[in-house]
Amino acid sequence: MRWALVKVALAVTTMVVVAFAVPLGLVVKELARDRAYSNAERQAATIGPVLAITTDRPELERAVASAETGPGGRIGVHVPASGKNGKPAEIGSRRAAQKDVEAAAKLGRASISPVSGGSSLLQPTAVASGIAVVEVFVPDAALTNGVTTSWVVLAGVGLALVVGSVAVADRLGTRMVRPAERLAGAAHDLGKGKLGVRVPEDGPKELRSAASAFNSMADQVVQLLASERELAADLSHRLRTPLTVLRLNAASLGDTQAAEQTRAAVEQLEREVDQIIRTAREQKAQTRQAAAAAGCDAAEVIRERMGFWSALAEDEGRTVRIAGADRPVRVPVARPELAAALDAMLGNVFRHTPEGTAFAVDVHNAEEAVIVLVSDAGGGIADPDAALRRGHGGGGDGSTGLGLDIVRRLAESTGGDVRIGRSVLGGTEVRVWLALDDRRTRPGTRRGHRLRRTLGGRRRRTARTGS
Repeated sequence: MRWALVKVALAVTTMVVVAFAVPLGLVVKELARDRAYSNAERQAATIGPVLAITTDRPELERAVASAETGPGGRIGVHVPASGKNGKPAEIGSRRAAQKDVEAAAKLGRASISPVSGGSSLLQPTAVASGIAVVEVFVPDAALTNGVTTSWVVLAGVGLALVVGSVAVADRLGTRMVRPAERLAGAAHDLGKGKLGVRVPEDGPKELRSAASAFNSMADQVVQLLASERELAADLSHRLRTPLTVLRLNAASLGDTQAAEQTRAAVEQLEREVDQIIRTAREQKAQTRQAAAAAGCDAAEVIRERMGFWSALAEDEGRTVRIAGADRPVRVPVARPELAAALDAMLGNVFRHTPEGTAFAVDVHNAEEAVIVLVSDAGGGIADPDAALRRGHGGGGDGSTGLGLDIVRRLAESTGGDVRIGRSVLGGTEVRVWLALDDRRTRPGTRRGHRLRRTLGGRRRRTARTGS
């Protein structure tokens, strides 16, 4: 795909450059030719007024010398004979053939005559004795003056356009190919049994959709495997009861050979069942680890849990707002754990604020972490730090009943933390910092402080706008 885009861009740009550069090059050549003859016409025009006044040779020689704007010997004047015994006068340099001069005088308009090394412009001018012809020599170098430089510039511009288009096409192709390669690699890894593999949902819209579908499929595979292994373990446990009955019945068969064989078969069957249970437990643990390593889409989980809690919010007359959950936001935590943490925070809002209190859930996807904010318009918490300290115990006499232990453990498992503060709605704000995989940063680092200051500035601007 990448090479195909490069070839298309190369072909299209080359055709465009040829379509514009070739005609433009011909125009440049024609302009140089017109410029050379225009200069020759201006030089010839400076001789015309002198011829209209006098045909005296010294005067004409001075006029020719003053009209030379380049190397000498390029202007000549052909003056016809005056009177019956007069002779034609030739002043300056002559290159055109006599017949061409006579033809120009007879036609009465300017003409061009080819000569050795260039061409001559023949400009007829009326004098007292007839028609004089002013000849201006135009060398071949003047006809192509600046053309080569212009063609080189055009070729350079065209080459730059072709190279630039190829580079842009290569970059666009890279943006399209890399997500596709990651998707293909993830599919191969999933086929090899790596259940924790997931694909970043970036690139073009179609590839983002394919990556999202792949991640959903991988999540479903993990869930199906977990269910299958749970079913295998459950069935194995159910087999223990009939096996126990068989073992007891076999014990009462006596000491015959058939009884011994029956007891040996029952013991073998019990060992096989125990092995199945151990294998199912190990695979179940591996599946859970793979699900936790793969993470989940926080935006999808938030939308799902808010859909559950919105029914109760509607019954209690609460205003609900969700922000930042309109696009995928992957976090390195298992889906059930994140759902449980959200339920704990949202349950606190319903338990500790009166009916009709508004609340909101915001998601901020930063470079190093994902921030989940749950805020309400209730009375707030007088001492947030003390609430976190008391909530650290996980219940008992010292717990505030806020149920933040599961939230704290979830955040700390990623290298993040939990903070309680004052929200823009006027009540409590619980901020959960989930550090991203491979970029985990301690909450006290400079980057984290800068992100917290950014979020704080956004909340202050939101508060000022709302007021």
